[in-house]
Amino acid sequence: MLPTALLTLLALLPTALSHGHQVPISDDADWATRHMAEEHHIANLDPSAFFTLHDFDNDGFWSGDEIRRTYGLDDESSKDVEEAKKANVVKVVKEMFDKNGDGLITREEWMEGWMKEGKRLPDFGTGPGHHGDDEYEYEIHHFEKFHDENTREEDLTHPEDIAHFKKHDEMDAQAQYQEAIDSMPIVEQNIPQKFRRY
Repeated sequence: MLPTALLTLLALLPTALSHGHQVPISDDADWATRHMAEEHHIANLDPSAFFTLHDFDNDGFWSGDEIRRTYGLDDESSKDVEEAKKANVVKVVKEMFDKNGDGLITREEWMEGWMKEGKRLPDFGTGPGHHGDDEYEYEIHHFEKFHDENTREEDLTHPEDIAHFKKHDEMDAQAQYQEAIDSMPIVEQNIPQKFRRY
């Protein structure tokens, strides 16, 4: 039997694929709808599927870490957001949906808050949420907005493109350095100065 998360993603796939790159977003859309459009390229928000998609460890509830991840608070792009604000995001979301106060939001608590009480995830001004790796984030937040499949390498001149490829160059250089170090029988940098002979 397929896991629930996989079934949910398969159900949402036609919606995501039918919209191409960017999904249009209404000016009055709530944060979760914006998140689904910008992060997942899905135009409609199904609250049950939203819960499953953001139950990252598939244990049936959202923890504080999963709320942080949904809002992208541990992503590099949120490094300037104060820890107190990040903690407040988790606190507010739990206060809204965690009915029994156990510190976790179950699917039932989420659905009751969303469907019966009309609660929506607040926009804390921290962006659309980030939970992909650097490649994914660059692809959906920059490349798809400003480039297409016909873009040539010499056309990638935006500051975001330059920073992205500079990071790749740095990672490649670090990997080559590490490979060279790993191939050495003795790594001089690892020998304390007092034991070196010169």
